[in-house]
Amino acid sequence: MSATRTGTDTGGRWLGLYVLGYLVFLYLPVLLIPLFSFNNSIQAAFPLQGFTLEWYETLYGNPVLSGALANSLVIGVIAASGATLCGITVSYMDLFGRSPLAATISAIARLPILIPGVIVGISLLILVNLIGLGPSRVA
Repeated sequence: MSATRTGTDTGGRWLGLYVLGYLVFLYLPVLLIPLFSFNNSIQAAFPLQGFTLEWYETLYGNPVLSGALANSLVIGVIAASGATLCGITVSYMDLFGRSPLAATISAIARLPILIPGVIVGISLLILVNLIGLGPSRVA
């Protein structure tokens, strides 16, 4: 005796709508930031007052902000290069390493996926301030 299902599977549809709503809620503010950077008003609010490049001119004309942008780009390139090098090394070791040390390092390399980055960043900032390094390129 075979049973046939009647009706439609609404669970998958609701899950899809939930995921879509979640992604819109998560990424819409991030997508609106560049739009507000061209707004003529000092407040990030709708309706937009007009189109301007004033904020980018201010960034270009201010040496402190330009220096901060340059530092951020340098640190970003160094961090991305280091992460790529570490990732390639760990993946090679994960593929070809057969020792207990390779398994341990592979498990340690997966830990950042499990720990949210914001918590790690705040913890490192507190640690750096506690040991007295203060504001610098590190923190």
